[in-house]
Amino acid sequence: MKIGIIGATGKQGNLVLLEAYRRGHEVTALIRDQSKLVHEVPFIEKELYDLTPAELEEFDVIVNAFNALDIMPQLHQTSLRHITKVLKDLDTRLYVVGGAGSLYIDDSKTTQLFETDDFPAAFLPTATNMAKALEELRNSKGTNWTYVSPAANFDFEGDKTGQYQIAGEVLTLNAQGESSISYLDYASGLIEIIESGKFNKERVSLVSK
Repeated sequence: MKIGIIGATGKQGNLVLLEAYRRGHEVTALIRDQSKLVHEVPFIEKELYDLTPAELEEFDVIVNAFNALDIMPQLHQTSLRHITKVLKDLDTRLYVVGGAGSLYIDDSKTTQLFETDDFPAAFLPTATNMAKALEELRNSKGTNWTYVSPAANFDFEGDKTGQYQIAGEVLTLNAQGESSISYLDYASGLIEIIESGKFNKERVSLVSK
């Protein structure tokens, strides 16, 4: 597949790029600053907000791994809104590297993780804006999308184990009673989800076994 990755020089975007390339996909980095690209892959150097349908229609898949600065959490909403509009009525599928804060805490699906009393205050602006962005995505028309949340403990230092599971919208625990996944395993799981072609217009999550 032809996969374009927005935010391919970020921590998660870079790992998704490497995993997609390792699995034999045609990968293009969609980036703001080419000087930060450390891999020899095709790229489009452009601001996210300037990307157009003409540039993205060639791709089978767009992965949105854009990560807003903590001081500008509202960019989670505006960036995803723009990409969703750009891909409207195209065959290109959108996969969003999402957040864990919007996962529901139980099967009643009435309370999201970021709404609980013990959710860290420092992460609240980001989680709130990402949840709003997800809700806006759900209400969009004409775009084929899948939103992939990580587990609550999203571990950049963790190993690639290959031991992960695709779960739903409710916070899922592993065999150790933890909600955790490494960035490396998330990248593997995301590409597996992309290759499956399943979960259109759904939010799913990834958690270690």
